[in-house]
Order: sequence, then structure tokens, then C-alpha cells
Amino acid sequence: MPHTRIRQFNTKETYPEQKLDNDLCQTVVARGTMVFVRGQIGQDLDTAVSVGIGDAAAQADQAMANIAKLLEEAGSQLDHICKVTVYITDPRYREDVYRTMGKWLKGVFPVSTGLVVSALARPEWLVEIDAIAVIPDDV
Repeated sequence: MPHTRIRQFNTKETYPEQKLDNDLCQTVVARGTMVFVRGQIGQDLDTAVSVGIGDAAAQADQAMANIAKLLEEAGSQLDHICKVTVYITDPRYREDVYRTMGKWLKGVFPVSTGLVVSALARPEWLVEIDAIAVIPDDV
């Protein structure tokens, strides 16, 4: 793990009623080069085609695939992520979105903030995820 992750926890123990399995922490201490990834949605980066219309989990999966690809293009990777922010348009999408995101971030332990918003830039978009990563100095 490239950064110091303080007070690591898994949501299945902390919030058992939510039936999620996300590795998170309360604080990340990182040194290195910061990478800010713009909010990603269920849209293919290369074609700009929206995917997963009506399916928050599919849109979250595409958003995370985009984040992984953009980090790689920046010389970074998923385990460099320190902070994610998740925006959903309906609280009922939360478990599907977090379950999907958790698969991508298993073992990473970022800090996370989740928000329910009234809308995103297009009505078909149900979820948006942004990330901040730090490429460690010793990489």
C-alpha cells in the first residue's frame, strides 16, 4: 500500500445493515505527485456514448473503468487513490453504486464522501465519481 491509511475499516463490519464490502479509512497521508480525476459518469471515454441507461451499477462500473484508464494515462494506478467523491441522484442507488465501486477499490482504503444530488449534467446520468490520487515519490 503506497500511502499511510489511518483507521482502516470495512463497511460490512461498520455498517452491517447496508450489506456492502468496501475498504475505506478515515485519513490518508500521502507524499508525491497529485492527480485529480474529473468526475466520471457512465460514458465511454473514447466514443462519448452513454452506457448503462437506467442502471446505476453499470454507470458506476463505467465511471470506475474511466478512472482506472485516466490514472494509467497519468502514470498512476487505482491503489494511489486517496479520496473519492460519489454523487448519486437517488439514495436507492447507493448500495449498487458502492458495491460496484468497492470491487474496483478492494484493498485500496481511500477516504470517501457520498452525496445525493438533485441531478447531474444529463438526465440519463445517475452517478458521478471523482478521484484524487497521489503518485508516491518513490515510484
